[in-house]
Amino acid sequence: MELIVQVCVSGLLLGGIYALISIGLNLIFGVVRIINFAHGEMVMVAMYLTFWLNYFFGMDPYVATIIVLPVMFLFGVLIQRVIVQPIQSSSANMKIFATVALSLILQNVALIVCKGNFRTVQVPYGMSTFELAGIFISVPRLVAFFAALGSITLLYYFLKYSYTGKALRAIVEDHTIARLMGVKVQRLYLLAFGIGCAFSALGGVLLMPFSSVYPTVGIPFTLIAFIVVVLGGLGSMGGTFLAGLFIGVVEAVGGTYVSPALKEAIYFGIFIIAILIRPQGIFGKGKGSEEVGLK
Repeated sequence: MELIVQVCVSGLLLGGIYALISIGLNLIFGVVRIINFAHGEMVMVAMYLTFWLNYFFGMDPYVATIIVLPVMFLFGVLIQRVIVQPIQSSSANMKIFATVALSLILQNVALIVCKGNFRTVQVPYGMSTFELAGIFISVPRLVAFFAALGSITLLYYFLKYSYTGKALRAIVEDHTIARLMGVKVQRLYLLAFGIGCAFSALGGVLLMPFSSVYPTVGIPFTLIAFIVVVLGGLGSMGGTFLAGLFIGVVEAVGGTYVSPALKEAIYFGIFIIAILIRPQGIFGKGKGSEEVGLK
């Protein structure tokens, strides 16, 4: 019994990071209406930036956040302005090809510059744990979970109560009407893509104290983010958060009790069943919400 509780707790803590990364993807799709297949590579780039800041300057990964997040925000803005905006009115296939190409470029640049080695950050608290009711909890994973929860909460209040957040939600509802009402749609596209990349980058930074980075590390994060967003429901931040926790638990339980090699197959199977039963996601807003971003 203790083992299953231990596994579930570990999965929940990791699921918080999955939710953080996935909400960035949800925001980009909801506002910009583009499926970003390079989303996982934003995590990878942030992890490499964190590693090099630690390697050259001895900077703690959590301190590196103050540099990595602004850099990745600007990187997201640059991607939107240079790559996405010129094809904004093109077909969905063109946008998919563009982001897949960006994903491959970033992977190969990382391979050329950093080689294929696994790189880790050595910090004193990397293996730190504490015991609570017989359950051992990893300190870096706990910090990552609460940082993810806090960031998601801040984004929720930003979107709900700030003028800019309301403008982003208006774009999600109807781009044309929002433009007619005076909303600077193109500028907010830049903001949304920047915030989405910053959220994925924060996930990468939070992973570094207990994980490693390599050129293709972003691929599973892209796949997990898509599964989490679709399961939670495009348009539901709360649903995305809960779906992230769920996938984290499924991955931990499947890897422990079935096989580490089959854990992806397990949550992909659940994903297929879920979309067959409820295509708009568990927490989707109803018919048609699978085509809408944050509401």
